[in-house]
Amino acid sequence: MKKTAAILLLIATTIACNKKNDLPQQNNTQNTKEMENTKTEKTALIIIDIQNDYFPGGTMELVDAEKAALKAKELLSYFRANKMPVIHIQHIALQEGATFFLPDTKGAEINKIVSPLADEKVITKNYPNSFRDTKLLEYLQENKITNLVFAGMMTDVCIDATVRASMDNGFKNILISDAVATRDRELNGETVSAKQINTAYLAGLNALDGLYAKVESSNEFLLAKK
Repeated sequence: MKKTAAILLLIATTIACNKKNDLPQQNNTQNTKEMENTKTEKTALIIIDIQNDYFPGGTMELVDAEKAALKAKELLSYFRANKMPVIHIQHIALQEGATFFLPDTKGAEINKIVSPLADEKVITKNYPNSFRDTKLLEYLQENKITNLVFAGMMTDVCIDATVRASMDNGFKNILISDAVATRDRELNGETVSAKQINTAYLAGLNALDGLYAKVESSNEFLLAKK
């Protein structure tokens, strides 16, 4: 009996040791899969409508357009330095009665602060939503891009429309809070400042734990990459 008990104890100890030795292997396998998933995620910068008509002297001047554009330039420099994809969106207004971004005008040109390089993708749109009737979705899918970082103008129009559509199309979004701009609006005889509009729209997109986009400042985004 004692001999049998000793043998059973030896067998139980061996099985327990083998299971314990298997745990690191299982954890390593899981970690490897997580790393592989991270590696397969590809991030692109999308700069929306930073065009001359939004700057001083243009036909639709925004509040602090240059300040926002310079922040977008910081992001652009980072993506270029790290050889990450950059997509410029340029709006051309075709609807009747349009007063800015008219075809073949200086105002419709992308501002020199974020002027595209020859090898950077430029997509033309005619609606606030950058995915509508454009090749943007097709381009992102072809290049296996899963994560998007947004900067541009106007916060409450083309930025809002595009970011919401981006989430609907399955992308993970980051919206850079100080690289967007808009203008004062009027509603029912009251003026709503550009600052209030930016705050409200950014808060809405960031709501529900960043449902549509995780909102970060340019410093927060760039520091996290160091």
